[in-house]
Amino acid sequence: MRRMMICDNWTLRLMRGNAFVQPEEKLSVTLPATVYGALTDQGKMPDPYVGENELAALSVMDNEFVFETTFSLDEEMLSADALSLVFYGVDTLGEIFLNGLAIGETNNMHRTWRFDISAVASKKNTLRVNLHSPTAYIAGANRQVYTGGAAEAMEGFPHLRKAHCMFGWDWGSRLPDAGLFRPVEIIAHNKADIRQVSFYQEHIKTGRGVHGYIIPEVKLHVTTEINVYEEGEPVELGDTEELAKAGLKVETEIISPDGAVYKVEEKRRGRIDDEENGTGVRQLIRIPDPRLWWPNGYGDQPFYTARVRLIDETTGQELDVNERRIGLRILTVNQDPAPEGGKNFAFKVNGLPIFAMGANYVPEDNILSHVTKERSEKLLAEAARAGCNMIRVWGGGYYPDDTFYDQCDQLGLIVWQDFMFACASYELDDDFETSVLEEIRDNVRRLKHHACLGLWCGNNEVETQTIDQAWKPSMKQKGDYIKIFEYLIPKLLSKEDPDTCYWPSSPSSGGNFDNPWAENVGDTHYWEVWHSGAPFTAFRDHLFRFVSEFGFQSFPCLATIRQFAAEEDCNIFSRVMEMHQRNTAANGKLMAYLSASYLYPRDFAMVLYATQLLQADAIRYGVEHFRRHRGACMGTLVWQLNDISPMASWSGIDYYGNRKALYYTERRVFAPILLTCEEHGEIDQKPWANTQPKPVSFTARLHVTNETENVCKGIVRWEIRDPLSVSVASGEQEVQALPYDGVWLSEIDVQAQAGESFDPRTHHLEAVLLVDGKEISRCMSLFCAPKHYRFADPKLAVAVSGNEVTVRAGAFARGVGIMDGDRPAVLNDNFFDMEAGEVRLKLEAEPEDELSAVSVHDIA
Repeated sequence: MRRMMICDNWTLRLMRGNAFVQPEEKLSVTLPATVYGALTDQGKMPDPYVGENELAALSVMDNEFVFETTFSLDEEMLSADALSLVFYGVDTLGEIFLNGLAIGETNNMHRTWRFDISAVASKKNTLRVNLHSPTAYIAGANRQVYTGGAAEAMEGFPHLRKAHCMFGWDWGSRLPDAGLFRPVEIIAHNKADIRQVSFYQEHIKTGRGVHGYIIPEVKLHVTTEINVYEEGEPVELGDTEELAKAGLKVETEIISPDGAVYKVEEKRRGRIDDEENGTGVRQLIRIPDPRLWWPNGYGDQPFYTARVRLIDETTGQELDVNERRIGLRILTVNQDPAPEGGKNFAFKVNGLPIFAMGANYVPEDNILSHVTKERSEKLLAEAARAGCNMIRVWGGGYYPDDTFYDQCDQLGLIVWQDFMFACASYELDDDFETSVLEEIRDNVRRLKHHACLGLWCGNNEVETQTIDQAWKPSMKQKGDYIKIFEYLIPKLLSKEDPDTCYWPSSPSSGGNFDNPWAENVGDTHYWEVWHSGAPFTAFRDHLFRFVSEFGFQSFPCLATIRQFAAEEDCNIFSRVMEMHQRNTAANGKLMAYLSASYLYPRDFAMVLYATQLLQADAIRYGVEHFRRHRGACMGTLVWQLNDISPMASWSGIDYYGNRKALYYTERRVFAPILLTCEEHGEIDQKPWANTQPKPVSFTARLHVTNETENVCKGIVRWEIRDPLSVSVASGEQEVQALPYDGVWLSEIDVQAQAGESFDPRTHHLEAVLLVDGKEISRCMSLFCAPKHYRFADPKLAVAVSGNEVTVRAGAFARGVGIMDGDRPAVLNDNFFDMEAGEVRLKLEAEPEDELSAVSVHDIA
């Protein structure tokens, strides 16, 4: 087999001219390339993210586009038994021409497209791809059959197998780009090649320890499917006997992390649990003393190399080789009945139930040619650094590149993988069925070997919204839902990847329209906080099994806003700022929430800062509560990790990679050992000053969560302090939290401890967990809204020495943000609370400006 990439020397032209380019003008591009990417990179079109430029950019997609290149093939490739042209990413509606002859069409950006060009290719070749307007297509299709979907997206988007959020979402622009967003390749096939390699891990268990199963050996069952080319057509070989008749053999070896090589022990005709299942060459390799793969925070991520070679026994020639990096692990989802009622929903790795902590990933850019390997790696590294052990790839985007999953493998980030269906109804016909099944087959085969893969999920919110009739589905479309997500997809997965859990929708209780909102079964999207305006304390009213979405918005930092807004637009109700807020009326909602917590900000910069504190507080309330109830709840995935474009959103990291206050809060609340406080006072009993006076109970319940394999034994010390950090009462309690468990401490009657002078506006609680005299975790709690607390001016000062930053305060300071000019400094901690004294931090990136500090005292 020989491969040749065709990524250079392409041209792009628009079939009809517009305000940016003339129809005869050709732009030189290198793949990956998209229309928006080429126009912006070459200065033909202004940045669509700036001001209101998006509106003009959207009109570009009413056009038709031509990508064209030439390439040469040598005699060796032309004389191959078969010649394939492979497109790894076409967005979306394409017609493919080679040397003037039509060879195929594309209509699904999520698929890999392969075309046999054996009869068409020559020494000199011209390849042309005509791409049709996605906006014209969805409008026309929707006139024929109405198919509803998310209100912020363009009508008709469910008709096209294209990243739905490109048509707009409540956090994304309407920029439905077109192009060749992944490489194009020529493959010359000679005699035979490897179609796919599958792995089934049989872990031999001899017992169970605190940290899961004791596994002295793994039997690795390797299935290799072979294509033999007869008169140019690929024919799949059924088993080892057919392979031998064809004069072929498969050599397989496994190389351990330390270089030990394990060879095939025996060949089998069927998988160990199903001797008759499927076709292909099956081989068994025993791996003694396996080094197991673990999620981030639970252990290491060692990798074994699986190398499969296809050999022509007559000549000894290596016809093909398939090399994969695999992790040895057992990854399941426990859905057994729970003692307290309902069912568990807990990811188990190597027999250990883990508490999932992570975030939801959306595409990193509307312009996919701008999504690079380096950019994705940096984003995922940030997630791992924050303590995430899981990433949900949300179903309204696209399936990321291979390098995304390689990085998740490396970082120990379990992937909850949605299939690409979201917030819509779908019209099923024969063509749609064929398209989506090929899409799913392509991606399952591409991804199933990854150690990080934890779950396949049918869709995002389609089950609940079908029941609600949110998008006015027809009776047929209601039936189509069941057929697609509870018959067609699971049936395909039972063959392609029977070992990975399939979950029909998110949220769901398991399918069949059976109360997908149930709290004690399945997963939940909780949006009462934010969409319904509930207070942050509302999180404490619920014990969900697994929270796969919950979130709160904020504005990005001033440096990000200055990328898209002029000075005169820096008002959250300006037209430009509202264009960069896609959740309708959400800027007003942010101000409503702000009014409940903080004083009216003195300027635009303080509005941005205050909303980031709100966002961080909201998520802290949720994660702390859910972690305190480990066992009943076993996962929290924050909405959302990142942005698709620069705007107000639910992200913890903005479009330009700037960390928000939320990011640092996640870093604290995702720590393996966590001390938290469930405080009670005005905040949950009398949040508004003008309500009728009534008795308020001021108490605090401290809790230690231990997500490690060791007993956490230490001392919790607490102090009630005034705004100057003077202690008015204190106490301590020994604590012992068992592995993968938590423990509540005795309730503190704050008012009684502080005495007659107690006032929630002048007293707060500080608590610290010490193990062997070392601080492990710290928390601080107010008993009234921050706007009512009488903060003293902390007179913050920042000093930098090398990579160490020292922050000094003369009084209690809440939400201390260390700023690098108009953006948050990149530190090991930021947006934290501190008492009078000093805090030492570490720089994680070189500052661009002089560092400064801000706190809640500075808002008004």
